[in-house]
Amino acid sequence: MSAGRPRGEAASTVTLALCGDVMTGRGIDQILAEPSDPILYEPGVGSALAYVELAEALHGPIPRGAAAGYVWGDALDRLRAGPALRIVNLETSITVSTHALAKGINYRMHPRNAACLVAAGIDCCTVANNHVLDWGVPGLLETLTTLGQAGIRSAGAGRDASQARRPALLPLPSGGRAIVVACGAASAGIPADWAAGPSRPGINFLPDLSDKTAARLGEEVGRLRRAGDIAIASVHWGPNWGYAIPRRFQKFAHALIDAGGFDLVFGHSSHHAKGIEVHNERLILYGAGDFLNDYEGISNHEDFRGDLVGLYLPTFAQATGRIAALEILPFRIRRFRLNHASDADTQWFAKRLDRECRRLGAGIVPGSDRRLSLAW
Repeated sequence: MSAGRPRGEAASTVTLALCGDVMTGRGIDQILAEPSDPILYEPGVGSALAYVELAEALHGPIPRGAAAGYVWGDALDRLRAGPALRIVNLETSITVSTHALAKGINYRMHPRNAACLVAAGIDCCTVANNHVLDWGVPGLLETLTTLGQAGIRSAGAGRDASQARRPALLPLPSGGRAIVVACGAASAGIPADWAAGPSRPGINFLPDLSDKTAARLGEEVGRLRRAGDIAIASVHWGPNWGYAIPRRFQKFAHALIDAGGFDLVFGHSSHHAKGIEVHNERLILYGAGDFLNDYEGISNHEDFRGDLVGLYLPTFAQATGRIAALEILPFRIRRFRLNHASDADTQWFAKRLDRECRRLGAGIVPGSDRRLSLAW
């Protein structure tokens, strides 16, 4: 097991910033400049303000009408400076739609609050997840329009199946592009009828986790790809809690690399970080965990420490797409803001993640200034 660039790797590299689930709806939306109507249809919870009150009862007052960059807190400087691109899984609808689907939990952020994404310099939002259609097709279409107007690319949903499958193309400063394909699976709670059709808006829904499906996802990438491109498969899959990685998930991730030609598998859905693997010199994040949420103050699943989150900074050899290094910066969500993790929290996060990575032939190496690195 070694850390850093594989022996003989090309010197020209590119570093990206990846965040797992960014859930800026519901409670977080309520503290931003233009909160939505707080009405909810959850069992026992009728207002999004209840989530703000829970967090305040635990950690103290949270500002209302907060500045656009407030929620990113201590992570803001690392997002703005350094990475070539910033990619997040946006797990909320951005809309004023009142067409709440009867699904129990509905995430919504007011379109004017999309300024919080702009403040962090987010370049691309993957949206093939189980919350982007919480407020129906009108909510989905407004989400895509709002992101586009903010200058943020999206991947994984569209007005029809062709658009939902279409990769986002993100120019890299050193030439080449990041090609981002996003898809979502039923195992993450995505209804099959959310799948986009020939003339039906929806998401890029995974029908199965077969080698054939992995190859199909890579077909468009293969047609578009040119020298210097980095191909990314964003996959929303699996349950909210638990570290287990089913064999079929691992097999599919490997197929995305071997048959699909992807350089990075960017998995998410779990509310906490999961194991990381390097397969054929390509990086697999099986579960990046949440990066922002309004779960502060909710009692349940404390053993998983969902309040501890990671900013993933993978560095790629641009000529080959091989992973050269991975740095992970831990933060703690407190008062709906990302704060530097304490030494004790960093140690806990590192040990737990190391335990899970070792099951996959990798490991976590603590460094200075609470930085963690992947070894393989």
